[in-house]
Amino acid sequence: MVNGVTLFQRPNPYVANSQGTWFGQGTASYHALNVSLLKRASRGLMFKTNYSWGKVLDLNSAILAVSGENEPPSTYSPVYRHLNKGVAAYSIEHQFNTNFSYQLPFGSGQRFGSGAGEWLNHLIGGWQWNGIVNAQTGFPITPMVGFNSSGTGNNTVLDVPDGNPNFKGSVISGTLEHWFDPRAYTMPVAGTFGNAGRSSIRGPALFNVDTSLFKRIPIREGVTLQFRAEAFNVFNHTNFGLPNQVVFQGNTSNYSYSSSAGEITQTAITSRQIQFALKLIF
Repeated sequence: MVNGVTLFQRPNPYVANSQGTWFGQGTASYHALNVSLLKRASRGLMFKTNYSWGKVLDLNSAILAVSGENEPPSTYSPVYRHLNKGVAAYSIEHQFNTNFSYQLPFGSGQRFGSGAGEWLNHLIGGWQWNGIVNAQTGFPITPMVGFNSSGTGNNTVLDVPDGNPNFKGSVISGTLEHWFDPRAYTMPVAGTFGNAGRSSIRGPALFNVDTSLFKRIPIREGVTLQFRAEAFNVFNHTNFGLPNQVVFQGNTSNYSYSSSAGEITQTAITSRQIQFALKLIF
């Protein structure tokens, strides 16, 4: 029994796992606090900054959606759907973004070098600095058993484990080998659903800064050449991808903790990249 609900094995043991149709039935909600600050262009500078603190709740985010890489691909309890309710797979609790554009004050008519000659003005004038900053908390993660321990007959990885009542300490280890501690979970009794729940832990946070420098070079009336130098992930900050969510390996009668439980094997974005380009505008 979980949350007052008597659990069951597959409704008809003579019917194998199958998929006849896709359908959606359930509810979702989104609540958030949003704050924005906008500076319109003046003295060459403009920027926009926004912060969001929010939560999305639903029954499942993964059906036919790539956003479900961090949770079961479907509802693990199709009859008692309220057991599936949790934070959506794409729900970010805290998110900060800002972008800016600054016309550097050099060259003719600017604060510095306003009296420069034609060739010097071509060299120091027309520069623009741009940037984008993004910082956010990690995506929610649902730990999963790794096989059909509930006995529903669904052979995809859906079932969640039980929380370990004897576990002490932090569930999040924060290492590449084990982002979360698998010992925080135990195997549910065969034929029942686990109580760990959807989206019970969070994955790695993300921080990224992109910047660029543009140079406008007038060729003749109506024709301008633009030089662009762009750097992505300029601080070369490592942003880790999602950890392996599968806690156990084996089957209901013979199982053990998976050696790769919580392991992170990839990054979320690339390392620093720098590129140069010329753009002709006419």
